[in-house]
Amino acid sequence: MKKSIVFILVICSLVFNCTVKEKPQFIGIDNIKVLDSNSENITFSADAEFSNPNNVGGTLQTDALKVLVNNREVATFTSKEFKVPSKDKFKIPLTVSIATDSIINKGNLSGLLGSLLSKKLKVQYIGDIKYKIFGYASTYTINKTEDVKIKL
Repeated sequence: MKKSIVFILVICSLVFNCTVKEKPQFIGIDNIKVLDSNSENITFSADAEFSNPNNVGGTLQTDALKVLVNNREVATFTSKEFKVPSKDKFKIPLTVSIATDSIINKGNLSGLLGSLLSKKLKVQYIGDIKYKIFGYASTYTINKTEDVKIKL
């Protein structure tokens, strides 16, 4: 009898102390930049920023996040699961390497030449980031565009 009462008290303590008040707050995508650029590849990075008010963490994962350069889809990627810290602000790195020739096409040549002359590219991240914890799931929709400077 005593063991069952202790067991119930432990379970109740865990349930009430590890609460999920709300899903982590998506603050935004920032810090889109070119990490590396050469004649073969351009590597872009961005940070997805969140704030978790909960006592428990969970996981976040990107699902078919698309990268567009000058309004042309050049890459789609999915990340591994990222562990969410409890009661903390955190960032998820979103990094993708794109072959330079995938940006070039005959219909977009004038736009690319203009970008090369101005040394700027319009980079857009579009897709979803999924949050999961204890069987609960939620989705954040991402749509962020920024002009970034390039060095070739």
